[in-house]
Amino acid sequence: MAPPILSLVLPSETGRVLSIQSHTVQGYVGNKSAVFPLQLLGYDVDPINSVQFSNHTGYPTFKGQVLNGQQLWELIEGLEGNDLLYYTHLLTGYIGSVSFLDTVLEVVSKLRSVNPKLIYVCDPVMGDEGKLYVPQELISVYRERVVPVASMLTPNQFEAELLTGFRIQSEDDGRKACNFLHEAGPSKVVITSINIDGTLLLIGSHEKEKGTGDLMTALLLGWSNKYPDNLEITAELAVSSLQALLQRTLNDYKSAGHDPRSTSLEIRLIQSQDDIRSPEITFKAEIYS
Repeated sequence: MAPPILSLVLPSETGRVLSIQSHTVQGYVGNKSAVFPLQLLGYDVDPINSVQFSNHTGYPTFKGQVLNGQQLWELIEGLEGNDLLYYTHLLTGYIGSVSFLDTVLEVVSKLRSVNPKLIYVCDPVMGDEGKLYVPQELISVYRERVVPVASMLTPNQFEAELLTGFRIQSEDDGRKACNFLHEAGPSKVVITSINIDGTLLLIGSHEKEKGTGDLMTALLLGWSNKYPDNLEITAELAVSSLQALLQRTLNDYKSAGHDPRSTSLEIRLIQSQDDIRSPEITFKAEIYS
């Protein structure tokens, strides 16, 4: 007789997360930047790697493999065959094809058939600063099929513009975008970076009556479960953690004699575990009615 799965029999107080994101052998993006912080915050996390690359694509070259929709579904079937499909949260990040995104939507439906209260946190990774990273046809799939089933959505400014169809040039535009996306489905919307006249803002909205991207989304998921009705403190904790980690990264590169402005950097995730687990709140949220 096989031993019980303790994460199911004795679940953590926070929850059990299925995270479908990219993976790199070296560096911290996708699942590499999401799994560890969530585990530090008390979650059991099962990662599925949508891609496995040698390093992130900001390097001159990279090698690796891409998981297709059929292969993703085979993993889900394997979990189902052993009664392992109970999750409290689903987290998705970079997805590079319509066929894979179609399968992710099937996964959402399957997981909710097991746990109707599943919380789906979607980081709709499509691009940044006017540059599209994914095929054009993914935009309509996210807008028409993914957004309506998401519980929390965490686009950046450019992605929010793609999903809403209008420009975001002010704080008021950001709030309007959140309301537009609420009407489409998710009760929580966090636009993770909005550049207004050189000032970088995070704008979040929680429609309570409805019940660096990868890391930021993981932190928002992690703290939102502890403070489900307080997006203000969730955002303060997540942003404060992220900024402390980024500052440590910059300081360490400078200590090593490297100019951090000259190249893309690998974040100091493991070294920042105290800032993830118990962040000092250094950024305060402003509440708009």
